[in-house]
Parts: sequence; structure tokens; C-alpha cells
Amino acid sequence: MMSQAAYKKTFWILLAICALTLLPFIGLSDFHTKGEPREAVVAYSMIEQNDWILPRNNGGEIPYKPPFFHWCIAAVSMLLNGGEVNEAMSRLPSAISLIATIMGCFVFYARHVMLRLAIVTALIAFTTFELHRAGENCRVDMVLTALTVLALFCFYRWYDRGLHGIPWIAILLMSCATLTKGPVGSIIPCLVTGVFLIIKRFKLWTVVWKLSLCGILSLILPVAWYIAAYNHGGKEFFDLVLEENLGRMTNTMSYDSCVNPWYFNLVTMVGGFAPWTLFAVISLFSLHYHRFSISRNMFSTIGGSIKRMSSVDMFSLTAIVVIFLFYCFPQSKRSVYLMPIYPFIAYFLAKYSFYLVRNGAKAVKIYGGILATVCILLPIVFIILKLNLIPDSIFEGRHAAFNIAVLHALGEISGIWKWILIAITTFTGIGWWIYSRKKDNRNPIYGILVVTLALYLSLDGVYQPTVLNIKSKKTLTEEIDRIAPESKGKLYEFISEGVFSAGDPIHFFEINFYLGNRIGNFYKTRPDEGFLLVFDYDALQYFPEFTKEGYKFEPVYKSSDLSDIHNAYEVYRFKKETSIP
Repeated sequence: MMSQAAYKKTFWILLAICALTLLPFIGLSDFHTKGEPREAVVAYSMIEQNDWILPRNNGGEIPYKPPFFHWCIAAVSMLLNGGEVNEAMSRLPSAISLIATIMGCFVFYARHVMLRLAIVTALIAFTTFELHRAGENCRVDMVLTALTVLALFCFYRWYDRGLHGIPWIAILLMSCATLTKGPVGSIIPCLVTGVFLIIKRFKLWTVVWKLSLCGILSLILPVAWYIAAYNHGGKEFFDLVLEENLGRMTNTMSYDSCVNPWYFNLVTMVGGFAPWTLFAVISLFSLHYHRFSISRNMFSTIGGSIKRMSSVDMFSLTAIVVIFLFYCFPQSKRSVYLMPIYPFIAYFLAKYSFYLVRNGAKAVKIYGGILATVCILLPIVFIILKLNLIPDSIFEGRHAAFNIAVLHALGEISGIWKWILIAITTFTGIGWWIYSRKKDNRNPIYGILVVTLALYLSLDGVYQPTVLNIKSKKTLTEEIDRIAPESKGKLYEFISEGVFSAGDPIHFFEINFYLGNRIGNFYKTRPDEGFLLVFDYDALQYFPEFTKEGYKFEPVYKSSDLSDIHNAYEVYRFKKETSIP
């Protein structure tokens, strides 16, 4: 029996580890992709416009996702930051969702399997690249993952009770998940649970009607929002809903949104589970293999092994298989879609690591040694950069400017806390080698987890923000705001790719967020005067057409930002001198 005192103590220690190794770093990186500011500006608009149903942003665009994630951003911004939406507040719901997923994972496996196994499972899941990255990003996917996984855990508790009563917590979680990214938030938990219950020999009709009831109840709140949003956005909103939900599932989207081949999910899962993928690969060389042969009894043997699985193992395996297969059918495939299966894979990997340790496999120590070596080498590379021992001349080609900028930025890292994080990582790597040589080292997997967490400390707190901030347009935005302040005229944008291509429009998402959502749509509104932000190639190609309409353009700015490798940003003052009837 698990000691309640040990369980509670471990729970709070694990919670502290997750919070302290994640939350302090979520605001260190500026926005550097289109996805994060695209979501953050919706919350900004909610607060600014006092429209919590369907606020307009990015030059009049309606949000592409339901509002639960944006409500969360707006709520934490108002509670913790005086209503100001910034990078840290925008990412906080994702970070909290990652922590909630990990703690839910720990509680589930600690109660149903074993405390030690639950600890390792939780920390493996926490340190997978895909989940960890999602927990630091302002995107809806981590929130959706948390709500989905926690709903599944609640459904398992319902199974333990013999399906008696109504699993209200699971229903509420599915409601929030559907309000995060659409009906998939209810479909996935019900589908996984349904397959599991059928495998456990529950009557088909019982499974169908009870889960159908749960699904219908979970849609009450989302439907209420969809009705309210339709009253706001009308046909434009309705078409968007069909595109983003039905279109993705039926492969009938008007544009190519993350269209990938069938094997994409396998490849991304292998990459997303790093660094533990390396651990799994190394372990394959330490196993004892028997001669493989196909026989009549092979499939019955496999089937018998599956039938003998514990309910927890079967539930975890069902979640992995069903969710993976579900996302294989749509042409639209993204790595983040598979995140709900990561905690369940982590569980089997944790069991596998215990097996390797019991059988004296060297793979655990080899993998730990590799990570420890990386921890020691990172500060050595950092010192080399600080001493300017790497010349700029080694970089050539189209990305040379960016690579040089990264090199210089890494060499200019300073600050006592950054040095402390680097030192922690270094000493942890050294500590591993001392720890691994002890004869009474019962389970080196704990040492590996410590090393992995230390490695993330320096990556999240030092190296990653330094590199990513080079890619950010925040400095560029400050220059544009100085050249074209709001007091001197409204700023508009024109991007030909966003106007003339079908489906998902392209905007200057980062710039618009940092300017407070004040960029208008030039092509749609055709204003009489103001400032226009364009790429240099769009100005060259389309200004002759606009000139025929009576527009005159005066160049006032051209970017020289090193991150603008492919094209330059230009700002023009414009005025329409003639009116075309």
C-alpha cells in the first residue's frame, strides 16, 4: 500500500520542480513566430474592445479558434498584470496546462500503479521536447492537451465506478476543450473511452448511449458560444467554422494547411519525444534477442499478452493507438496534434526503464553519460564564444547574417542568474559521473531525470531566449512606431500572399501585436491617407496598380534588421489624390 504521507510529499515536491523549472522562463523570449502573437492579440482585443465573444483583430479578422484559451490569457493578464497582455501572461495558461497535465499524470499512475513509476512517468513527460516546448508557447494546443488528458483520467475513474452516475468533471473538461479548439475536444476523450470499454467487454449499447450522453452534455456550453458568435460574425464566422473543423477532417480545405504524408506522425513523434527517443534507441542495443519466426500461434500469443494487460496498461495503450490513428486520416497533420498521447507513452517508457535497470542493461548509464557530457560541453562552448575564438568568416550563404548575429548574441550573454543556471547545469553533469560510479546506485534513471531537468534550465533560461530573440521583430516594431506613430496617421498593411491566396490570410502578426493591434487592412478599406507597411517585393509589384487608383507613396523607412534575411520591410506615407467612382 502506498503511504499517503509519501504520496502527498512527493506531489508537492513534483509540483515545485515543475513550477520552478518552467514558470520563471516563459517571458524571456519575445514573440518570434506568427502563431503566438496571432493568439495573444485576440486576448488583447477582448480586453481593449470589451468583446469576449468574437473580437476583431489583425485588421478586421475574426479569431480562427474558439475563445477559451484567449479567455484564460485575458483573465491572467487582468488578475496578475493590470490588464496588460505580454509574452509571459500569454504563455502562462500553456505553462499551467503543462503542469496540470504532469500532475494529473502523476496522480493517476500513483493511485493505480506505483508511486516510483508515477514519478518517473511524470518527469519523462515533462521533459519531452514537444510537451515542454508547448508549455512555453502561446498556442492553444497545450491547453487542449491538458483538458483532453485530464478528461480521459476522469473517464477512467468513471470506469472504476462501473459507469455509475454521470462523470461531470470529465464533461466540464470536454466542454472547455471544445471551447478551445472545436469538437475534437469532446470526440477524442469519448472515442478513446468507448474503445477501451468495448475491449473490457461492456455492452455496446451501454457504451454508446452513455458516452453519447456525455458528449451531448459537453456541447451545451460550446453551442451557446457558437450561437452568440454566429450572431456576431454571421456567414463569415459560419464559413470559418466549417473550414477549420469539417474541412480539416474531410480534407476539403480551401488552402494547404499543414498538409503532410501518412508517415508524418511517426517522424514527428520520434522527434517530439526527444531526448528520450535517444534513450529508447540506445536501449535496443542492450537487449537480448531471440530468433524470430512466424508461426500459427504467434498472433494468438500476442493477443493473449494484450488480454493479460492490466486495466491501466490497456487504457494507456488504447489512448495511444486511438489518438494516433485518429490523426492519421486528415491530410492536415501537425506534431502538436499528437501531444495527448505523450503522457501515456511516457508511462510505458518509464516501465521499460525499470525493466532495463532490473536486468542490468548498460543503456541507462550510457544515455546518462551522453546527457552529462552535453551538460559539461555547453559551458565550454559558451566560454569559447565569450572569448571570440570563432570568426564570423566561417558563415557563408543566405543565412550567414543571422548565424553571425546568433554567434555574437551568445557571446554577449551576461547576468548573475544566467551564470548560475550555466553553473548548475555544469555541476549536475559532473555530479552524474560521480553518482553513476557508485555501487549502491539502485536506479540511475533518477539521476538521468535530474540531469535532463538541469539541461532544460540552461536551455530555457539562457541559450534559447538569446537565440530566439534574434528572430523577433520587436526591435523592428519599435523603429516602425517611431517612424509612423499613431498620432501622425493610421498604419495599414498589404501582403499579397494574404490577399490573393485562398484560406488563411497572412498578416504582420508580431508587429501588429507589439503595436497594440492598430494595423488596418489597406486592400479591403482603401483609405485616403496614412502609412503603409509592405514587403519590398510587394511594393515593387503592386504599387503601379495602386497608383492608377490615385495613390501616391512616399518612402519613409526600410528595414535593415539582420533577421530579415529573405526580404525587407518598408513603410510608406500614402495619400489618395483622386477618387475613383
